[in-house]
Amino acid sequence: MALEKAKKKETISKYKISKNDSGSDEVQIALLTGRINGLSGHFEKNVKDHHSRYGLIKMVSRRKKLLKHLQSEAPEKYHQILTRLDLRK
Repeated sequence: MALEKAKKKETISKYKISKNDSGSDEVQIALLTGRINGLSGHFEKNVKDHHSRYGLIKMVSRRKKLLKHLQSEAPEKYHQILTRLDLRK
């Protein structure tokens, strides 16, 4: 499920680093998290939607790779994004 334009714009403005930032690790992780959280309600209604489940697994894997890269490059930003997005408890 794609995010609405307004919600996507809001997420980008919330997590961007510079003025024209839309592709930094933090922004990409935040956008993927929004899409992943949005699919949870879809799977409660559509249990047998295996095609979308495959897409969800790909998104989770991509977010995991971005988090791993951020952890190796900037550990302080990694911990900030985890707390802001409430990913790991």
